[in-house]
Amino acid sequence: MITESRKELVTSLERKALNIRRDVVEALHNTGGYHLGASFSIVELLCALYFHKLRVDPARPDWPDRDRLVLSKGHGSAALYATLAHRGFFPVEELMTMKTFGSRLQGHCDMLKTPGIELTTGSLGHGLPAGQGMALAARMDGRPSRVYVIIGDGESDEGLVWEAALSAPKFKLDNLVCILDRNEFQSSGPTSQIMPSLEPVADKWRAFGWHVIEIDGHDFNQILGALDQAETVKGKPTFILAHTVKGKGISFTEANNRWHVGVLTDEEYRQAVKELSGEAVR
Repeated sequence: MITESRKELVTSLERKALNIRRDVVEALHNTGGYHLGASFSIVELLCALYFHKLRVDPARPDWPDRDRLVLSKGHGSAALYATLAHRGFFPVEELMTMKTFGSRLQGHCDMLKTPGIELTTGSLGHGLPAGQGMALAARMDGRPSRVYVIIGDGESDEGLVWEAALSAPKFKLDNLVCILDRNEFQSSGPTSQIMPSLEPVADKWRAFGWHVIEIDGHDFNQILGALDQAETVKGKPTFILAHTVKGKGISFTEANNRWHVGVLTDEEYRQAVKELSGEAVR
C-alpha cells in the first residue's frame, strides 16, 4: 500500500524532476551544449537518490561517512549538475556556464573541479570498478557509506563493467548498488543492433551473483521501492535494471537518438520550454 507520506514524497520528487529538466534545457540552449538525451533518461533516478536516499552534506562534500553516487555514463553530466545545484552543492545560476571553457561544469564530470562529483568520468566502463573500490574501502574502514553507480547500456559493451560484475559478489559488497540506465540506445544507434547479445541483461547479472531488481526508471514509486529493497539485501551487491526512455520529458526528443549529440535550435528550445512549463517550482 502506498502511504500518504509516500504520495507526498513522490509529488515533491516529480516537481524536482520537472525543474531539473527545465534547467538542463535552459543551460544547454544557453551554451550550445548537448547530450540532452542521455541526461533526461536518468533524471528520476538522480532525484530519488539525491532528494531522498543519499546521505550527503553539500556544506561538506568530502564528509568521510557520506554515501557516494558515481555517474559512470558521463554523458549524463547535465542532469547530474542540475541535481547537485538544486541539492545545494553550488548555485543554480552556475548551470548557465555548463560545458563552457573555464566552467566547473565541464562536458564530462571532473572530481577535481566540481563539488559533489565523486569520480571523473567519460572513459566508459570505469565507474563500476571504482565504485566497487569505494564500497570495499568503506567496509574495511567501518564506515556506513553506501555506493550507487549509474551505468549506461551502451557502456555495458565495455569489459571493465563485466569484470566488476564478476568480482563484486566475491567480496559480498551489500553496500554497492549498480543501476543500469536501460534506454536502449548508445551514441551510434540502438543497442539491439550494435550489441544485441547484451540481453538477457537481468539473467546475466543474476548469474554473476547480484540481487536483481527490475523497474520502470521513470516511476518514482518503483524507484523508491527498489532503493529501499537494496538496503535490506545482505551478503551480495544489488543490480537495478531501470527501463528508461532516452530524452524522456519532451515529445520530440524521446527515443530519438539524434539527441545524443543534438543541439537545440531556437524553435526547438521554445517547444521544449512549452512542454515543460507545467507546475515547475523552485
